[in-house]
Amino acid sequence: MPEDARAATGALQEPGRDERRAALRAALAPVGIWTGQLDMVPAARAQELAAELEELGYRAVWLPEVAGRDVFVHLALLLSATRRLIGATGIANIWARDAVTMAGAMKGLTEAFPDRVVIGLGVSHKSLVEDLRGHRYEQPLTAMRRYLGAVDASPYTAQRPAAAPWRVLAALGPKMLALAAEAADGAHPYFVTPEHTASARATLGPDRLLCPEQAVLLEQDPSRAREVGRAYTALYLSQPNYVRNLRRLGFPEEDLQGGGSDRLVDALVAWGDEEAIVRRVQAHLDAGADHVGVQPLPTERRGVPDDQWRRLAPALTGLRRTGT
Repeated sequence: MPEDARAATGALQEPGRDERRAALRAALAPVGIWTGQLDMVPAARAQELAAELEELGYRAVWLPEVAGRDVFVHLALLLSATRRLIGATGIANIWARDAVTMAGAMKGLTEAFPDRVVIGLGVSHKSLVEDLRGHRYEQPLTAMRRYLGAVDASPYTAQRPAAAPWRVLAALGPKMLALAAEAADGAHPYFVTPEHTASARATLGPDRLLCPEQAVLLEQDPSRAREVGRAYTALYLSQPNYVRNLRRLGFPEEDLQGGGSDRLVDALVAWGDEEAIVRRVQAHLDAGADHVGVQPLPTERRGVPDDQWRRLAPALTGLRRTGT
């Protein structure tokens, strides 16, 4: 095994890690909320909304990172306003911080909020790394493996957390999923279908966490639902890694044009009433997901879909994983 591979598995060797991972799986519960919209309100309001998510019965909130609030600062704000809610990054960009800085953020947050932090790490996209951040985008798998090894080898002089931080990788293809099984606690696939979830579970094996994202919209008018859904799919169809993954899932070129065909939008965005959305989320759980980060899409660009969070809570928070 290469040296960076040995280093990247070091954090997973602590005694009782498998048992603790099982406890984390139970604490996460089957459903959380994935949202970037808390960036659109003042920090104090974001804290109030996080507290409401906890009251509604959601067990986790997933936050992305592009060019808004620093995702670790944001998680610290939200976790300090809640008691049990798990905060997760979906994802923290490995190009945004050197390994020492990332190790400090992960360990500092985990020490402050034990068992309430899951760090999703990802390679992001070439356009965001080079054009937005001014770094040189490297081969994703090699860069991630090297980065994980460097994080594990980084010094840390502050008070240490009781256990190594939880980390999952943004993984779509089989090689990154295999790395997630080898050098992380699991995977956080984004912009995927239940069919991808089944394939990802087969690659990860039974004991690693699998936490896909699922976009949803409480809207029963097909034209309006697809209009909102296509705004979402068009954004990600501009990124080559998502397009490659959809091709692997069997979508032909005609489905990938013009922001996505109706068939593609319907496959990636669960829309309709509460029952329709529950069916899609349950399909991920039946396919092997441990936890689904449900992303209700806002109908306004800077809007917060808090009404959808409230309406969906009774149905989503009652879901169970297959076999439980």
